[in-house]
Amino acid sequence: MYIDLPEKRYYKIGEVAKAFGVNTSHIRFWEKEFDILKPKKNKKGNRLFTQEDVKNLQLIYHLVKEKGFTLEGAKTKMKEGFKTTKSNHDMITRLERIKAELIKIKKEIS
Repeated sequence: MYIDLPEKRYYKIGEVAKAFGVNTSHIRFWEKEFDILKPKKNKKGNRLFTQEDVKNLQLIYHLVKEKGFTLEGAKTKMKEGFKTTKSNHDMITRLERIKAELIKIKKEIS
């Protein structure tokens, strides 16, 4: 899944949830389940996600929602071969971004 968020230092949980098409409770649940997610919290306790957090969420989303892994299966996959899994997902994301750009160009030409 290609997530199109504006370039920012931090994203609020609502922005992240909307980008993924899930509820904020879903993001909070994944935060508890996956050690890799460590959003910062401001003085009010609001979660602030970095771009790295969003990339990790994309990886989790890919494994759980697109590939059909269980949460335990996704955790295992990430622990056994995180670098390979992340690298493969990064490549897929770049290709999806290129595809979206090509489709946009095609529409403009037509």
